[in-house]
Amino acid sequence: MPIFNRVNKTIIYGLFFLSIVFAQPLRQVQPESVGMSSKRLEKLTEQMESYVFNNQLSGGVTLVLRHGKIAYLDAFGYRDLESKDKMEIDDIFRIASQTKSIISVGIMILQERGQLLISDPVGQYIPEFNSTTVAVKTEDAYKIVPANRKITIRDLLTHTAGIGWGFGPGRDQWEKADIMGWYFAHRDEPIQATVKRFASLPMDAQPGERFVYGLSTDILGALIEVVSGLSLDHFLETEIFKPLKMADTHFYLPANKHNRLATVYSSTENGISLSPDPGQRNGAGMIGQGHYINGPRKSFSGGAGLLSTAEDYAFFLQMMLNGGIFNRQRILSRKSVELMTVDHLGSVNFPWTNGMGFGLGFSIVKDLGKRGTLGSHGEFGWGGAYHSTYWVDPEEELVVVYFTQIIPAKNIDDHDKLRTLIYQAIID
Repeated sequence: MPIFNRVNKTIIYGLFFLSIVFAQPLRQVQPESVGMSSKRLEKLTEQMESYVFNNQLSGGVTLVLRHGKIAYLDAFGYRDLESKDKMEIDDIFRIASQTKSIISVGIMILQERGQLLISDPVGQYIPEFNSTTVAVKTEDAYKIVPANRKITIRDLLTHTAGIGWGFGPGRDQWEKADIMGWYFAHRDEPIQATVKRFASLPMDAQPGERFVYGLSTDILGALIEVVSGLSLDHFLETEIFKPLKMADTHFYLPANKHNRLATVYSSTENGISLSPDPGQRNGAGMIGQGHYINGPRKSFSGGAGLLSTAEDYAFFLQMMLNGGIFNRQRILSRKSVELMTVDHLGSVNFPWTNGMGFGLGFSIVKDLGKRGTLGSHGEFGWGGAYHSTYWVDPEEELVVVYFTQIIPAKNIDDHDKLRTLIYQAIID
């Protein structure tokens, strides 16, 4: 993109910090004032820039909050490599599964208003889920059996409802229904219509039996529409985005923001290459730019549909760290936040990382030693399919947001280096 179509980086930084001073209670400070080392944080900058130099990443944005203040904010690399358009701190990213925590907060808002209980059966609000089935593997195929009990809202929040992405034992039926993977932006139908079709398909496991990551949060998004009487985009805008001043968080981009959407790349044996436009299904997800600009704009995916900036997402996470309040706006009670950020799996195993559990929309660190990476007990977070990640460390009063756009991401250790180089900079 020609340089005259992009705002000078110095001007952007100046306007950004003015907006913080006059509109937001987050402001940039010297890292030392919040117990972090400027010199040590330079290592983080150098490391991220090295991934661009080595053709492993196109670019990204890293934001670190400590004690409610910005200790580190950096845009590195390029929004678009082909045009050498430099990444800016206000660029917009596809956050995919980072949508899930926002939807989970939406459910808790409805519970606080007495409009539902998370112990309620989903079928109480979407009758199609009153009678579901499970596909069970047999020696030569699978058989379909009735679910042992009804799926609850809490099952959906904790990913213990048994609902995958259509790749379980009953895959052929999900494939026939054209419901495979997490990507919804291309769908020319409302989310409720799609979700109601889930209910007739065989699930991967019995409710409460095991952690099955999949379409549970898309069902929660449809549930919000049913209970609130609002479309999901309108509900989120009214109840979360406007109060928190998350002005750049959308399901689909407004026309005046198209040039701020970061380009998607894919790892190859020879570095990274441009992903196709709009994209194509690949395994459980999709590879490509997606239909976030020119798509049908009908399907609001609670599981993976949102676009956002590092700043916007940091506002949301700081609200959670603050016990449900930010910018003098209370979104949730402190007790709801506490319930969301403790482990709910119990005897159900979290299958991917030792020492971890899962709460209501977030992974939870239960045993720091078993996990084996820097952090704190009680830390909560998650990530997205385009290689973005975030976490909140209440013990250190720390919020980290890291946005980049690469799918699939292979042969790169940026998430682990990010964590190491942030924690090594804490000096208090």
